[in-house]
Order: sequence, then structure tokens, then C-alpha cells
Amino acid sequence: MELGDLSKAMSECNQEDTIKLVSHYASKGIGANVILDSLTLGLKELGKKFSCGEAFIPELVFAGEIFNEARKILDPYMAKGQEGQLKGKGKIAIATVKGDLHDIGKNLVTTFLSLGGYEVLDLGTDVPNERLIEVIQKEKPNVIGLSSLLTTTMLSQRQFMVMLREKGLRDQVKVIVGGAPVSQAWADEIGADAYGADAVDGKNKIDALLHQGGESR
Repeated sequence: MELGDLSKAMSECNQEDTIKLVSHYASKGIGANVILDSLTLGLKELGKKFSCGEAFIPELVFAGEIFNEARKILDPYMAKGQEGQLKGKGKIAIATVKGDLHDIGKNLVTTFLSLGGYEVLDLGTDVPNERLIEVIQKEKPNVIGLSSLLTTTMLSQRQFMVMLREKGLRDQVKVIVGGAPVSQAWADEIGADAYGADAVDGKNKIDALLHQGGESR
């Protein structure tokens, strides 16, 4: 069941209509999972617009805020245990590498992954590779994402891949890399599993790695 008007309002970042419709459908007894699915469809449509240059970063950020507001409305209506199901797609650790303090791209990816049902461990910026290894050993994420906005710091991504192999952890986690100077060729060169061109592409690549047979291109 899809609530088309709700999906449309979400895809257009119409905060007033989205919140009104969420409250309306929840009060009418429509299941929280149905409402969330419709919101997610709207977000996917917005993601397509972003990929085509028809939507921009501020809209993605605002959409995340609207979605979180809607989630708060739905909390009292959610069946016991359903909250956990929303985070049942996998665990993702994400960080900006050592020496790099940029976080806009990382934060956008984190938002889209959270909205997509993943448990996200946001490790912040300027994260040393030793810390990343520690997180893999203790938290056992399915995927780790490394962002770098500088050509000087992207070398940390290569160093991380070397360290991952040296520690015998390469087979325990998928690795996706991203950032302005990063490319698919770079990901291939250092042995990463995927390259995310932007927030939407990064989320889609992780979906592919974990849920679509591992194809990440």
C-alpha cells in the first residue's frame, strides 16, 4: 500500500503537508510501517532528482529534518519491536579520514543511510586508521565508509586498505570510499569494494553491496 499524496509531499520537501498527512494517516489507523514506506518512496524520488541535478544539498538536508519530525509523530503508533526492524538492514561505520575536517558529504551520507534503515556509526572527522581498525574489531560493521575532500588526505584511504589486510580483517568488512578527489579508478587501485560519487550514490552502492548480490557499480 502506498500513500501517494504523502510520497509526493515528501519528495517535494513540503514540510507542512508531509507532517499533516503523517498525523492524519496515523490517527486513521494506517500502520506506521505503511506510512514510513511512503515517506521512504518520497525520499527515493528526491534522491533521483538530486542525481539528475534537479534537487540540491539543502533540500536533502531539509528532507532529512522532515523525515525525523515525522518519525517522532509515529513513535507512539509503532508496534513493539518495529523500531529495531527499521535499523535491521546492516551496520555502517562512516568517517572522514585523518587530517581532513570536512564533514558535509559524510553527514549527508549518514542521513541517507539512517533514513534507509541502517544502523550508522558516525565516527566524525580527522579519524586515524587505528581508530577505524578498532571499530571494525569491536563493532563489526558490515561496511565502513571513508570520506576525503583533499588529495593530500585521500592517501589515508590507501593506507587503511593496507592496514586492513595486514590485520587480517579484509574479509570481515566491505569498504566504500568517496570525496571530491576520489574516483572509481582510485577505489579500484586501492582495492576498495565501492566508490560513492555523492550521498545518494553512496547509499545505493551500499544497498548493492549488502542486498543485491554484491554488485557495486
